[in-house]
Amino acid sequence: MSEQTNLEKLSQKVGQMLRNYDELRMENMELKENIERLELDATAKAAMVTQLQEEMIAKDREVEEVVNKIESILG
Repeated sequence: MSEQTNLEKLSQKVGQMLRNYDELRMENMELKENIERLELDATAKAAMVTQLQEEMIAKDREVEEVVNKIESILG
């Protein structure tokens, strides 16, 4: 059984740290991409909500106009 020298142990640890660093760097990139994608989705959904709210307001006005016409006809 051969014993590892301190230099070999250090080399292995450095290699392990570099692999961990690369894994974390890749994971970080993936998370950033996910954040960007989620931000775009949120922006699109916010625009859709705004549009639906505007449509709802317009429909409420139409209903109010119909109710007013009915009331004016019925006296």
